[in-house]
Amino acid sequence: MTTPATPRLREMRWWDIDSVLELEKELFPEDTWSRGMFWSELAHARGAEATRRYVVAEDGAGRLIGYGGLAASGDLGDVQTIAVARDHWGTGLGALILTELLRAATAFECAEVMLECRIDNIRAQKLYERFGFEAIGFRRGYYQPGNVDALVMRLTDPTTSVRGTEING
Repeated sequence: MTTPATPRLREMRWWDIDSVLELEKELFPEDTWSRGMFWSELAHARGAEATRRYVVAEDGAGRLIGYGGLAASGDLGDVQTIAVARDHWGTGLGALILTELLRAATAFECAEVMLECRIDNIRAQKLYERFGFEAIGFRRGYYQPGNVDALVMRLTDPTTSVRGTEING
């Protein structure tokens, strides 16, 4: 029996947007980001004044199987998005992407990291809790047009929370 190759993370670039949008539409059909939103985020991801870090994950065949992004402002980081293809759920890929985003938060010198998670996305909530995120409140009707509430979570020190990075671990 062969084991799948470890996914490779790399910086997201503009030419990844179409593949990211395909996965985005599959996983988040009610609140899909637009092409313009990704372009806007990537515009702030390079150079000396960068405030964003976006990564994509590819399988051994070069297929895009996940992505994630972090925005930084002052000493606050915000996980903007994390997505993993359904056929890679439970493999540790979400943890690998989150680890990379928390490394970026550390590099941006963020003292804490925030995120919003759909209240009905228990899988994601468990991942974030494993990394030390704590629920601090709700945003009612945050995800539109479905009017789904968001759970707001905070990590108070990203430098001590980079763990769970092994694939399949």
